[in-house]
Amino acid sequence: MARKKSGHLTDGEQDIMEILWEKGEASVREITESLSKEKQVAYTTVQTMCKILADKDYADFRKEGRAFVYSPKMTRKEARQGALSALMNRFFGSSPELLAQHLIQETDIDLKELESLQKRVDETENQ
Repeated sequence: MARKKSGHLTDGEQDIMEILWEKGEASVREITESLSKEKQVAYTTVQTMCKILADKDYADFRKEGRAFVYSPKMTRKEARQGALSALMNRFFGSSPELLAQHLIQETDIDLKELESLQKRVDETENQ
């Protein structure tokens, strides 16, 4: 049985999107070269992953000669929002309060950091 396609970014896809967000656009070759600085990766693997990103509507592409040049179709902020919404829906019953409570309980956030966070929330509400 075939594995169900994920609408969200895998680790490898996330790595490619980080390159696209940083550069604005990049060819498969440029993406391969950037990724290979950390760990060797095959051109054909990157090519396949870029096609998947386009199929998932995260990236767009155009053809320049024989090369495919990809660009992000959504911002990093939009991708974060989608991932956060999916996480919240899946594990916290769509409740931002439960997610926040979990983060406070499970992390080493201290009172100063909470006060700073509250200040930023208040500033955002006043805008």
